[in-house]
Amino acid sequence: MNCLTFVHVLSPLHAGTGQGVGVIDLPIAREKATNLPYLPGSTLKGTLRDLCEATSGEATAREVFGEGGESTAKSGLAILSDQKLLCLPVRSLYGTFAWVTSPYILERFKRDCQHCEVKVSYEAQKPGDETRCFVTTESKLKKGDQVFLEDLDLNASDGASITDWAKFLAPKIFADAKWQDFFRERFCIVSDDVMGFLAETATEVTARNRLDDEKKTTVPKALWYEEALPTETILSGVLSTIANGDRANQVVREVEKLIEKPFWLGGHTTVGRGLCRVILYSGGNGNANA
Repeated sequence: MNCLTFVHVLSPLHAGTGQGVGVIDLPIAREKATNLPYLPGSTLKGTLRDLCEATSGEATAREVFGEGGESTAKSGLAILSDQKLLCLPVRSLYGTFAWVTSPYILERFKRDCQHCEVKVSYEAQKPGDETRCFVTTESKLKKGDQVFLEDLDLNASDGASITDWAKFLAPKIFADAKWQDFFRERFCIVSDDVMGFLAETATEVTARNRLDDEKKTTVPKALWYEEALPTETILSGVLSTIANGDRANQVVREVEKLIEKPFWLGGHTTVGRGLCRVILYSGGNGNANA
């Protein structure tokens, strides 16, 4: 059994890779070939396993998510893929922000849909060049025929295909009708090149400094920069089960029980990073939970 997964970021999410070599000391995880941000499947699976152990007991957690250790290592019945970038929130002059995606991102999302037997018949429209973008017919992002994202001035067109995409995605990510409208009004497709630029420059970078515990003053040379996926980022992936029939349904129901409420993912959770909603969609049986 295969289900689509969506992760909706409610506070900046830091899924890091350790020490950086550039200006950013603590960068987020990025795909090697595309340089697009992602959330490692191990991060999501580990957090769900801890939740499962706390709510359903060690035996259930071991069966569904497996067990570590050199002598007791055992795979579980649930397989979680990396959660790949689907929509990046980008500052907009009109409409506050846009949920931005690209043809390549939508095409690989369609590939996941096919794996989960979720029918998608819409084409991913390709802007003619880097100066163009597509928005829905009900978009709040346009002023005339222009869309302004970060420092980019783009010529906007609307059409049936992008509107269909927005209508397809909105109810799978949001249960609330108002949020579905909000998503459709801010959905935007840019070229793959522009998406690559935004994926590097539109993430959240925060400067932090360590304080002296006694003096409550900053410690010299203790400044660092850390990167995070911004609030409202939407990621997607796949949940598969090794089991079949009723046992597979039980695994999915156990995961659905764990994701009924938002929970914390990634690093720096004690300073408010990483509050997320996770949604399962299984072709009509699953639905958005918030």
